[in-house]
Amino acid sequence: MTEHAEVRLVEAAGLARALHGADVLFAYDFFSPAIHEAWHAADSLRWLHVASAGVDAMLDPQVRASEVVLTNSRGIFDQAIAEYVLAQILTFAKDLRGSWALQRDERWLHRESQRIAGTRALVVGTGPIGRAVARLLAAAGIHVTGGGRRARDRDADFGTVIDVTAPASFHAGLAGADWVVAIAPLTEQTRGMFDAAAFAAMDPAARFINVGRGELARTDDLVTALRAGELAGAALDVVDPEPPPPGHPLWELPGVVLTPHNSGDFIGWRDELVGVFAENFRRWTAGRPLRNVVDKHLGYVPSTGG
Repeated sequence: MTEHAEVRLVEAAGLARALHGADVLFAYDFFSPAIHEAWHAADSLRWLHVASAGVDAMLDPQVRASEVVLTNSRGIFDQAIAEYVLAQILTFAKDLRGSWALQRDERWLHRESQRIAGTRALVVGTGPIGRAVARLLAAAGIHVTGGGRRARDRDADFGTVIDVTAPASFHAGLAGADWVVAIAPLTEQTRGMFDAAAFAAMDPAARFINVGRGELARTDDLVTALRAGELAGAALDVVDPEPPPPGHPLWELPGVVLTPHNSGDFIGWRDELVGVFAENFRRWTAGRPLRNVVDKHLGYVPSTGG
């Protein structure tokens, strides 16, 4: 790469200085506020690449209004996140936490567990990660329905996709699911979509799994619903705020599993992130179209369906 460009490796404090005259910015720390604070210095920037699938942290008004092309790292985390979702479903169904607790107490107690084959999952988010989740859950015998911006039948991965922008359709889909998986991109339309009404619509035996963004769910509403028995549990790889402060109910509520935003972080993921950027950089220098171009109005890479 250095034979085609002057490469400047900087931390947040030096970003504004390094942005002067730069054509391309690879934002490895995609949660850093430094880009927003240094954007005034982006006098030559033409392309911004983000080392994540979600780009919500980058899309402030000045970035949206600019002519800078935005790309993401879509495709890296799909299978790993799908495996995480299946692992959490199995953890709930087989009560592995209960088994570990019994082992810790040196108790040999025979119990029965739930079969996941024949259960129902609603996967909210029909992009590549949601589709990877759907395929893996279907392979385990789970009946999968998708949730997207428009309803349709005969979808290749979901079969049926419900319209989650219509409350009646969304709540009916929630009511029919044993597992509700949130993987939608964070936009103004999806922020807080899992609220008190959504949790009240769920089956009390259902579990909520969030691998998208914490802000997809209203945390206070989720805590209230869990305490009221409106759902049986939650596996949260993302939360709002992140991490929860000391003493927050999510740390101790029965049926809650917290992981530190690492559902997609498989061994070697950092190298693959760099590889995605490097491949796109080769396309850039060759004058070829970039991959994973984000629609800054929608907030994600458009795909067929939705």
